[in-house]
Amino acid sequence: MSLANLLDRAGSGGRLTFSEGVRLYRDAPLHELGEAAHARRTALYPGDGVTYVIDTTINYTNVCNVHCTFCAFFRPEKHPGGYTMTHDEVVARVKHAVDLGATQIMIQGGVNPELRLEWFERLFRRVKSEFPLVDLHSLSVSEIVGLAWLEELSPRDVLIRLREAGMRSLPGAGAEILVERVRKRISARKVKPDEWLGVMRDAQQLGMPTTATMMFGSIETLEERIEHLEAIRSLQDETGGFTAFIPWYYVPHKTPLRGKEASGVDYLRVLAVSRLYLDNVPHLQASWLTPGLKLGQLALFYGCDDMGGTIIEERVVRDAGSTNEATRAQVEGLIHGAGYRPVIRDTYWNVRADMPLATAG
Repeated sequence: MSLANLLDRAGSGGRLTFSEGVRLYRDAPLHELGEAAHARRTALYPGDGVTYVIDTTINYTNVCNVHCTFCAFFRPEKHPGGYTMTHDEVVARVKHAVDLGATQIMIQGGVNPELRLEWFERLFRRVKSEFPLVDLHSLSVSEIVGLAWLEELSPRDVLIRLREAGMRSLPGAGAEILVERVRKRISARKVKPDEWLGVMRDAQQLGMPTTATMMFGSIETLEERIEHLEAIRSLQDETGGFTAFIPWYYVPHKTPLRGKEASGVDYLRVLAVSRLYLDNVPHLQASWLTPGLKLGQLALFYGCDDMGGTIIEERVVRDAGSTNEATRAQVEGLIHGAGYRPVIRDTYWNVRADMPLATAG
């Protein structure tokens, strides 16, 4: 099949094989690839709306026993630069975010062996008691597995207890590249690809929606990027529990792994291939935090229908060397500038018509 016919089929919703995904990623001209991805996005969401969520990420601890080489945020146990927030400090940050309109609260940190499951249960119950309208879209698979090991429970049992405490959905953090060769090189102590997928399966079967991510640009090959997409698509075929896919590129500047930062062209190519390959994942999110706001805006023409969150507070990517941040008005301005209409959503992609935009027109 010619590249043109393959792009037409993918842009119309036809399922790509692994080899076809590799071929499009490797050989398709960027703008033609983007055109096919945009056609698919437009068919899925034909209106003029582009969604975003008002959210914050509260990095409650930087103490971590996983020691990923791509991370500049973590500190090993007993390190003088390590910190863990008190519940009062976390709640104060939640209040600050809620006062700015946040509906989604992401509480994430390192895998800190000093924090037991009961610590999180008390925190989540307090947040939900004081701010009943917020969505706790929190923790990561690594944190869930760490708690399971510490408490001698299954990850599923940990999820059940956290759900009862108020955590209703699970972010896709910690996937990186779901290929064992890559994991051994960049995060040897982290959960294995099958473990990550297993925890996601557990969460989805418990009725907790999840997102999926991909951190690209470290040491993986383009074939391994497609292998990652295949793993996400296969689990989605089984469960239907992923709400969105969020690819972002590795920021190497202050990390032990180092390396070269991915280009804007590579970012757009990953987005477009992701939209075409993940035919069963509803939303593709423009993760502007690493590539910046202007590339985030351009992502709306390479398959993305969502601008992600305002991310009022975040330290992990910032500590790696990223300096991008945005206000609600800036996010809405980017959407307007691309010819679309900003739409505020919640964690579950329900439109929040009750919330006014930060900008007019």
